[in-house]
Amino acid sequence: VAYSPWSLPGGEAELWGHRGDVGQLRAFPQPSPWAWVDVSQLQAAAPLHPVAVQCQEAQVVVTVRRDLFGTGRLVRAVELTLGSAACLPMAQGSAGTAVTFVAGLHECGSTLRVTPDALVYSTSLNYKPVPAGNPVIIRTSPAVVPIECHYPRRANVSSNGVKPTWMPFRSTLSSEEKLPFSLHLMNDDWSAERISPVFQLGEVLRFQAGVNTENHAPLRLFVDNCVATPTPARSSSLQYAFIDFSGCLVDGQLDDASSTFISPRPRPDVLQFAVDAFKFAGGSSNLIYVTCHLKVSPADQDPDPLNKACSFNKASNLWDPVEGTQDICSCCEMRSCGFAGHSRRLHAPSRWQGGRVRREQPSELGREADVVVGPLFIHSWQDHPVKRTPPQG
Repeated sequence: VAYSPWSLPGGEAELWGHRGDVGQLRAFPQPSPWAWVDVSQLQAAAPLHPVAVQCQEAQVVVTVRRDLFGTGRLVRAVELTLGSAACLPMAQGSAGTAVTFVAGLHECGSTLRVTPDALVYSTSLNYKPVPAGNPVIIRTSPAVVPIECHYPRRANVSSNGVKPTWMPFRSTLSSEEKLPFSLHLMNDDWSAERISPVFQLGEVLRFQAGVNTENHAPLRLFVDNCVATPTPARSSSLQYAFIDFSGCLVDGQLDDASSTFISPRPRPDVLQFAVDAFKFAGGSSNLIYVTCHLKVSPADQDPDPLNKACSFNKASNLWDPVEGTQDICSCCEMRSCGFAGHSRRLHAPSRWQGGRVRREQPSELGREADVVVGPLFIHSWQDHPVKRTPPQG
């Protein structure tokens, strides 16, 4: 059973915020910080909830009734700890019926999870009984009570009477959050994501890379490199890098390709590129998986040889940047733009979701990520022969 820890006697649960010192509680209209507690392991029969949580501006206060299981048997304070770091309680109630923990939001091994709407700090109350009397037997079982403090991202939850010493939520998020990178296949006019992963040779693969910069200073997205493989295993010996050398779309140099970055960009945090469909020669598989390494730089920073998007212009026989001066692309011709080979090592994906997977590799506070699209099914016309109708007459 999960409950709001300040549920009303009649059983009607409400979300409560904290205002002022410990013990002064009042209901806030959402959005406001609120707590979630799961006491399903306790099976408590007590009329009052055995664990109460106050989510304050910079700390969490957990009050535990020693009659933890509602049986009348009081647990000992030394049997209770908070979080994976096993923090000890700060105080015990004057009547000896309650134990209180006070911990900073980042203390005692708590973890932070970022959702579209909230910052969620997770910890747990741990009960580990110490055998008393005969050490061969025990009369209670250990228990873990998960606890969460939810802080809305789109509101300031500090009250007027409190001047917190910690950074505002938006600033905290900028240093904690890994940027959410994405890579999608788009339809022919770039207006929506393409649903079908099936292509014929001769068609064009339209990719749109993006990053959500809502809680950050303006950023410009770049595609460092992209590699195609016939299997999801990144260690495949058969692979083809069609973007390389920190943003050079090298596939566009081939005689039978017109691959290019789309210019101008829709937005600084979005980059589109088109690649002529291909599949691996000599194999029976029609599948390809595309792994791209994405990164960002400040939007007001001029593009440079390590942060660029360059396409090969066959008419002029020169490399053209999406933005910036043309000299930043000169290293594409030399096949050396600051790093030998791929400028960043690509990693194998960790989980699949409907044929698309994303795995972020934190670097420079989450400003880079590997993103994978696949499998894509690439068929040749020979795979699906077309029945021709003989001419009439």
